[in-house]
Amino acid sequence: MSKFKKLMLVMALFVGICAAPFAASTVYAADGVTTESGEKVNTDASKKSDENKGGFYQIVFGSGIVGMLLWFTLFGDGILAIYFCIDCSILIKPEKLMPGRLIDQIQKAMSEGDIVAAMEACQNTPSAMSNILMAAFQHVEEGFDVIQEAVTAASDLEQEKLMQRLNWISVCSNLGPSLGLLGTVQGMIMTFDQLAHGAAGDASAMAGSIGQALWTTAGGLIVSIPSITAFYSLRNNANRRILRMTAVTMEFLNGLRNVEVAGGEEAVAEEMPA
Repeated sequence: MSKFKKLMLVMALFVGICAAPFAASTVYAADGVTTESGEKVNTDASKKSDENKGGFYQIVFGSGIVGMLLWFTLFGDGILAIYFCIDCSILIKPEKLMPGRLIDQIQKAMSEGDIVAAMEACQNTPSAMSNILMAAFQHVEEGFDVIQEAVTAASDLEQEKLMQRLNWISVCSNLGPSLGLLGTVQGMIMTFDQLAHGAAGDASAMAGSIGQALWTTAGGLIVSIPSITAFYSLRNNANRRILRMTAVTMEFLNGLRNVEVAGGEEAVAEEMPA
């Protein structure tokens, strides 16, 4: 699936999730006041309330230019959070980090003591696991202690690469409440501005402005809570898989204490990347 298709899918999913509660609130606002017998009564107060609420459209577009920009930024933040969650979920799949074909080839090469074949397998199957193994094989002539240090350094590097991608989810989750708080402050500024212009007697107008302010806080939390949950879950999975790759690498390399490199130092040197 192309990135464009994935982005369109994410946008549709996010809009659907966000639109459901807002649509429900719009229908509820349009119901007016009903009696015990179920008859609808359209009082002046309910009419004013409907005019001030106007559903989610009014919440977004009735909050001024600054409020509209905040809402669109919040939508964009949510879309990006979903996109990075999907992207990182694919990135840390075991088959992406530790291809089964690579493991089988390395196992076969190491059982035969053929380091050159193992290096060729790593070069032919690029992945985080192959990068860690290559770091070890490139120091095979320098002793087992040096190999262990190289494996540790390569594992830390691969972990940092994964975290650089995962951190974007954390950024999106932290932006959500900040944008929501900024929208709340902007809504309260509108409320006090109405008070300054003599709108203290219009309770429905005041309630509408405060409602707009609180909706942005709710929107920010809707983005933040799932994002931060997904971030910690994906981060823990990534760390476990890095540890697993390091352990598997060391299992392969334990046999290097008694293995001679096929073809001598020149053969190894020829297989090393420039």
